[in-house]
Amino acid sequence: MSLESVRAFFAEKAPDITVIESPVSSATVALAAEAYGVEPARIAKTLSLRVGERVILIVTSGTSRMDNKKVKALFGLKPKMLAPDEVAAITGHEVGGVCPFGMEAPLPIYCDVSLKAFDIVVPAAGSTHSAVRISPLRMAELVSAEWIDVCEHRPAPVT
Repeated sequence: MSLESVRAFFAEKAPDITVIESPVSSATVALAAEAYGVEPARIAKTLSLRVGERVILIVTSGTSRMDNKKVKALFGLKPKMLAPDEVAAITGHEVGGVCPFGMEAPLPIYCDVSLKAFDIVVPAAGSTHSAVRISPLRMAELVSAEWIDVCEHRPAPVT
């Protein structure tokens, strides 16, 4: 169902963007990078957080780590990750497929500036086997996201 809501979102708002499906799981940054042939930093991971009574989504670069102090300074409260059952109920997407597209109900969406380092990023598309390739600026525009700086920016580990 979630994959279908993402397809419907793109059919309406950006018909030039195609949802890509992978035969292998892309539920983690490492798996997604391998499945879609990009470096982990280009995976746009979506964090589902509760800040006080509000639920928000923050989309970051795959190798960035959220800085709780920065989030608290920006929103006034310490963030808390949602439990997996809450994520699915609130966003309509399963953990590993959470994205800012085609959600169950509108939520505030923020994009971390870590995404601006790339011309194209690869966020999930509603399931653990789907994604899209999109510019970070277009993604933010399509979902009416606000740009924020709430991550520690780390280089990808050398393997």
